[in-house]
Amino acid sequence: MIRSIITGTGHYLPEKIIKKDHFMKHKFYDKRGFKIGKSNEEIINKFQKITEIEERRYINKGLLNSDIAAIAAKRALINSKIYKEKIDYIISAHNYGDIHPISYQSDLMPSIAAKVKNKLKIKNKKCRPYDMIFGCTGWIEGMILADQLLQSKYAKNILITSSETLSKVIDPHDRNAMIFSDGAGAAVLSAIEYFEDEKYGVIHSDTQCDNNDKLYYLTNGPSLNPNYKKSLLNIRMNGRRIYEYALTEVPNMLKNMLDHANLHLKDIKKILIHQANAKMDYAILNRLLKLYNYKSFSKDFLIKIMPMTIQKFGNSSVATIPTLLDLILKGKMPLHKIQYGDTILMASLGAGMNINGMIYRFPKKNKI
Repeated sequence: MIRSIITGTGHYLPEKIIKKDHFMKHKFYDKRGFKIGKSNEEIINKFQKITEIEERRYINKGLLNSDIAAIAAKRALINSKIYKEKIDYIISAHNYGDIHPISYQSDLMPSIAAKVKNKLKIKNKKCRPYDMIFGCTGWIEGMILADQLLQSKYAKNILITSSETLSKVIDPHDRNAMIFSDGAGAAVLSAIEYFEDEKYGVIHSDTQCDNNDKLYYLTNGPSLNPNYKKSLLNIRMNGRRIYEYALTEVPNMLKNMLDHANLHLKDIKKILIHQANAKMDYAILNRLLKLYNYKSFSKDFLIKIMPMTIQKFGNSSVATIPTLLDLILKGKMPLHKIQYGDTILMASLGAGMNINGMIYRFPKKNKI
């Protein structure tokens, strides 16, 4: 039996820490193009209370999206102990490519995956680079595609990277700018043969895409400040619609996945959810718990099952889940541990609107 096993993980967190003081002199506008008539302190404190974001990370000047993707990829390869020339595919999840430091235009050619291959100095011509542009759900979707390629025996080792430099594409006059951050994560998924029926690795996955009336909940556009002309490449987010959609759709999809795999929520050791907004993530988990008739649960209980990094790292889009996973596996989140044989649930929500999830069981120590 071929199983798709995570053989290595890595991540990159930018050194520059951005606290709320960074936004104190910003001029915030509403969707009508009018300056908001509240003090910055009131706006920022209310934002922090809802999202719980205290800090976020921005890359240093001179670094590109493909640079940090390559750093995370190299760390995952080292962790996997797999020779880089044995990688059959590189799947790179992102949304904006490399952002030009002066024009702020998005550079998508060559692809990020091709640039990662180049920066890793992989010479294997049979190693195929693919880009996965799928909103914040891109890394899980890359893992899903990699699993399918491994199960189809088209590949033996696949490198899945995730990277974003959202600090380059935010509108400084939009309150939502305080959500986004930069970062990168990566994993190596390998085909491992087992001579038994017990399932390890990727157990089940699913994706749902509502690309009709929900298509424009997350878009790009000009600044909310009509006089700010620096870039047209600004994230525009309908936060209320996204929140409502997430609470309606994500818990049901996750329960359906667990049902399909003949698992119960109590079989799951950790839920790694896209670090989008703390209030929304807690609400999603609350809804999921209620689907299993859990009657009461404290915030401490929610945090125990659902590790959170958004408070210190912000929302780095595709990079949030693989960064979180690597931190836990490397023992850098002392309150959270994933051990041999544990089953985890990963889930994300992103532009499109797209939602997806994956159930993964770590092999026992003597299995790989």
